[in-house]
Amino acid sequence: MTVSQKIASLLLETKAVKLSPEQPFKWSSGWNSPIYCDNRVTLSFAEGRTFIKKSLAKAIKKHFPDATLVAGVATAGIPQGALVADALGLPFAYVRPKPKEHGMGNQIEGRIEKGQKVVVIEDLISTGGSSLKAVDALREAGIEVVGMVAIFTYGFKVADKNFADKGVKLVTLSHYNSLIDQAIAQNYISADSLESLKKWRRNPEKWGV
Repeated sequence: MTVSQKIASLLLETKAVKLSPEQPFKWSSGWNSPIYCDNRVTLSFAEGRTFIKKSLAKAIKKHFPDATLVAGVATAGIPQGALVADALGLPFAYVRPKPKEHGMGNQIEGRIEKGQKVVVIEDLISTGGSSLKAVDALREAGIEVVGMVAIFTYGFKVADKNFADKGVKLVTLSHYNSLIDQAIAQNYISADSLESLKKWRRNPEKWGV
């Protein structure tokens, strides 16, 4: 089993994936979706958590060996990023969606220095909008973003375009097609749910509107 298949299987086994075609989920992008993938659930399972941590660390060593800092995207990227930074022996910081409205007013939490090379950790990529806001904040602080590693991506073309436009290399451990293949193999989804997912995948912006 590949890493992608293993991660997909893990998401299903831990029930991190929710299907609800009749009562769709509303994403932060505004899209309606019959599927919701909550990777934070995997943090409650030691074996799966460790596998994800090691897989993220290996991906960083392979694709971004010059990284000198790990930054998690708040909130779901914080625990994964901290685990990975610890595994790699690198400094860690995290990025809020916007600056705090009290205290120091920080958007980036942690000790950072201009010129550091950061790899950003995210749990999931849909359109990439919120993830790339973190990239903008890091760049504005004088940090060089060498790339981003995420656990899962839905593989939308709009996300590919958004990352390309920002000049950010994205590496993901697993993706939507692996998830659906594993869901079918494990009888996790019904024929009706599969048809809803196919229709949604073809036109996610308009589905359920």
